[in-house]
Amino acid sequence: MGARLLCLFLASALVAYYIYTPIPEDMGEPWKVMFISASFRAIGHLAGAAEQLGLVHYMEALMLITAAEYVAPTSDENVTVTDTEFSNVAVRLYLPRRAADGLRRAVLYFHGGGWCLGQAGMRSYDHLARWTSNSLNAVVVSANYRLAPKYHFPVQFEDVYSVTKFFLQSSVLSQYGVDPDRVCVAGDSAGGNLAAAVAQQLLEDSEVKTKLKAQALIYPALQALDLNLPSYQANENKPLLSKLLMARFWSEYFASDPSLWEAIASNRHVPAEASHLFQFVNWSNLLPEELKKDHVYAGPSYGSSELVQKYPGLLDVRAAPLLASDARLRGLPLSYILTCEHDVLRDDGAMYAERLRAAGVPVTHDHAQDAFHGAMTFVLSPVNLAVGHRLLNRYVEWLNENL
Repeated sequence: MGARLLCLFLASALVAYYIYTPIPEDMGEPWKVMFISASFRAIGHLAGAAEQLGLVHYMEALMLITAAEYVAPTSDENVTVTDTEFSNVAVRLYLPRRAADGLRRAVLYFHGGGWCLGQAGMRSYDHLARWTSNSLNAVVVSANYRLAPKYHFPVQFEDVYSVTKFFLQSSVLSQYGVDPDRVCVAGDSAGGNLAAAVAQQLLEDSEVKTKLKAQALIYPALQALDLNLPSYQANENKPLLSKLLMARFWSEYFASDPSLWEAIASNRHVPAEASHLFQFVNWSNLLPEELKKDHVYAGPSYGSSELVQKYPGLLDVRAAPLLASDARLRGLPLSYILTCEHDVLRDDGAMYAERLRAAGVPVTHDHAQDAFHGAMTFVLSPVNLAVGHRLLNRYVEWLNENL
């Protein structure tokens, strides 16, 4: 009996140790956040072990989350939901059933997941699109772009760009009763990256006559040039996105090459020949003082030119919208950028907001001091968070007021 009690005690202590993660004092519902963080960490460890054993690629193992979260396209009394294709790319389409006074608004949404995970049919993304459609009485197109490691840049970008160009045709907008002057692109994390890249590319596409009214970027990843920003240093191991995992996502976006992942993680993947690009990510000039904290800018760290020659996408503005010139930014539409304090990607969004303002683009930079990466998707039981509801409501309210 004593041995069993001792084993139970030790097992309980081990589980408690695994689950417990120091949570910042300003973050609400800490035990829920710990549980979410521990769950994702456990899945990550299992995926890493499976990859080490040669059973499956790390990202393919993580896709189990996506599979477990999948829900079929189900219509309700407010929204008609269907899976279809736009320009040979799978999309989930949300059409409101409520009568409209005139033409409707529309949102093209690109899900997150580091260009490797996720899909429009995940429970959290289905809820987000459904809520947006019902709240705004708007058409929502949620794109299912192809994913790494099977597909690499620029496939993901090309998929969402094809969906956007298809939808912006006057005949398609007319088919769905959409006002061509009230269309927005939006996305979270890697999806925010894709939305920002699409908005930039549309400015140079003479074939597209319809102009975007707005872009909404939810904790977007906007550059792979410098992974030593203050947010990367301060939030290196915060939930749910660690620095190492973000480096892995970036590397997988371009290639399944361990040497690329290692170089990005150590921040020595950009050659000195690309030094002129660091002006666009110089956080000493672009971040507000409250985000710099006690960090001191030490300048860029350089690596060999071999990786950039092999994977030029690293410096491609379609992969890293923050590297766009000031002239390219000037024509961008009204913008909403959400950043979270406890997120490695915080400074990407903050710097983009500053650069857009300097270029004369109207920007709402919504900074959540008590939130972590991905918080907006945790609005459903059993892990619904108050902060998730707050961020979702802010995003939808901004769309309602500005689209």
